[in-house]
Formats: sequence, C-alpha cells, structure tokens
Amino acid sequence: PKNRIVFSRSDDDGRTWAPPSHVVGPRTPDDKTHMASWAFPMVSRSGRIYVIYNQNQGTAGWIKMHTGTMNGVYSDDAGKSWSTPQTIPMPKSPYDDPEGKVPAEWIVWQIPMRDLDGRFFIGYTHWLNPARATRKRGEVESWTQIESVCEFMRFENVDANPEPKDLKVTYSGWGDRALRVPHYKYPLVSVAQEPSIVRLPDRRLFCVMRTNTGYIWYSVSADDGRTWCNPRPLLRRDHGLPILQPLGSCPIYQLADGRYVLLHHNNRGDIESKPEKTSEPRRPAFIALGEFRPGADQPIWFSESKQLMDNDGIGPSGREPGEGRHVNTNIGVYTSFTTRGGNNVLWYPDRKCFLLGKKITAEFLAELEVPKR
Repeated sequence: PKNRIVFSRSDDDGRTWAPPSHVVGPRTPDDKTHMASWAFPMVSRSGRIYVIYNQNQGTAGWIKMHTGTMNGVYSDDAGKSWSTPQTIPMPKSPYDDPEGKVPAEWIVWQIPMRDLDGRFFIGYTHWLNPARATRKRGEVESWTQIESVCEFMRFENVDANPEPKDLKVTYSGWGDRALRVPHYKYPLVSVAQEPSIVRLPDRRLFCVMRTNTGYIWYSVSADDGRTWCNPRPLLRRDHGLPILQPLGSCPIYQLADGRYVLLHHNNRGDIESKPEKTSEPRRPAFIALGEFRPGADQPIWFSESKQLMDNDGIGPSGREPGEGRHVNTNIGVYTSFTTRGGNNVLWYPDRKCFLLGKKITAEFLAELEVPKR
C-alpha cells in the first residue's frame, strides 16, 4: 500500500550504487500520500531523464496498485532533483470505467525502446474495469482470472524536452485491436499481460507475454508496432514444443552479440488447485538462448532451458511458505537488462525485496544449442 518511486545512480559502471533517494509517492509508512507504482525511464537525447508511472488516486478497479493516472516527472541534473509531478492525459478506452470515476488499470514494467524513427515505444498491460469484464466481481475465483489485454504506446516528442503534461503519446494495438489470449478454462476471458519486445534483424518487432494458459505466447509486428498478428503459443522451434510458464513475467532480451535470451520459470503453474494458483511457482528461474531464423514461421527459435538461479523456497526474512502469512519466494520476476561494454547484466528484485545484477556470460550460455532447422 506504500509503493513509491526511488532513484539511485552509479559512477562505476554499476558495481556500486548510491543510497536510493525519493522521487514520488509516500515517504514513510505513516505518509497518507497515494502510492506511486510501476515507474519506467526515458532519457532524451539532451540527457533529460523522464520517469513515468502509475499514480493512484485513492480508487481501485480490481487492484489498487494497477489503478491510476499516468503521471511524470523529469530531472535535468542526472537525478539529483526532480520536477513537480504532472498528469499525462490518457484516452478513454472501451475497457475503462464507463462512468469515468475510476482511472484506467494499467502498468508498464519494461524499459521503452527506440522505434525506427527514434521515438520511444513500449507495451503495457491493460486490465478491463469490473464493469467491462467478461467475468464480473463474484464470478472471478482468483486474481489470475482478471481479464486483461496487451496494448502499446509511443512517446512521440521526448527529445524536444516538453513538460510531462505535454508529452505526445499515441497508441496502437489498442481497444478492439489489443492482443488477447484465452484463459485456459474460460476461453472468452483474455489474460494477456506484461509484454516484452525485441527488434529482429529484419526490422520486425517480436513481443512475448505472460498468459494464463501455462505457456508463453507471442506476436509479431511488421510495421514498427502499429499492427500485430494474432498471438500464438511460443514454441522452441517451428512445430516444436511450447515453452512452459506460469502466470509470471517472462521477458525476452537481446544480448550484446545480437542473440536473445528468454527468462522464464519452466512450469505450467498449479492449475489443479482451487482456487487456481496458476501464478506459482515462480522459481527456479531458467534461461533459454534464442536465435533469429529467417524464413521461419516463428522468427526466433530457442534452445532447451538452463536453470539460472533459485532461492530454495526461502523467503526474504528466512521463513519458508506455511510459516504464518504468505512468504514471497519469487525469483527472476520484474527484471530489466542492460548491455554495456559488451557485458550483459540481468537486473532483478530477488523475492521483490533486494535489487541485484547478475552477469549473463558467454560461458554460461555456451552449452545451450538452438535448433538449426
């Protein structure tokens, strides 16, 4: 309930970091300021740092930390000070509260990429307001059944350094063109969330997303994200086996050498439990190596998966699940990725409490072999 945005900087290529400083949101547990969540950065060509985030306004659709306006701040001194927050208008969607009383329910969780014209482009999750959803309150048995789609936004004028409220945002894959994936038990309900996008050598965009089917799904855009093909299950190769994943983030990233890595948890989730717990287990975390296959139906093919990390089911305070309240044992979720000086670094919030960076080395990937045909 006290989500907030903080900022840290490193002057030695990410090896050490300054203590986090406050940007927006509650400062203390007793602070009554509404939470600020799901921040993502964009850096203009002049060096202005924008931070855009979901600003809760005291109301909720399904989940409070997903519900809010799009707000933004900026810094012209590398994060030492920040502007006053401003609201960035969002268009009224057919998925939002028909009465207009509750803001949209949406999140961005990856770093925006530059499109072919140099503008910032990103995918986001958009949950359907309870009044718009196929299954209403009282019918939804678990949060994993809350209806959602994947949409995309493009920030057109970041490099002109406008005030946040004057950022021009255009949308694609929006409304009835959004990416939908059927729930494994209720196929009229879409559960498509947390898109992650990479650029292919032929300039197309390749997007993977988490779903509630037990598999990762993907879509491809041939026009720089303006339109997308119908989503389909992500396979190891054309006509191969699907890649298993519970309802948990499963990003794809491009390595410094141009190949790709897919981070996932290599299980279908607990689909037999009542109510369903298809979001678990989110451990261990695995990596599959991906390579572009020109002319293939699925343009990236993947190796078998190799375990990257685990926490043995131990929570952040040393407790195991079952010892009282829920203990978070997630690993490899809500990650980010940087390539700098040839180093590939996966950034991840271990058990959602500790931010770490892990180098993904050529030695670790050496034994992973991607199918040739």
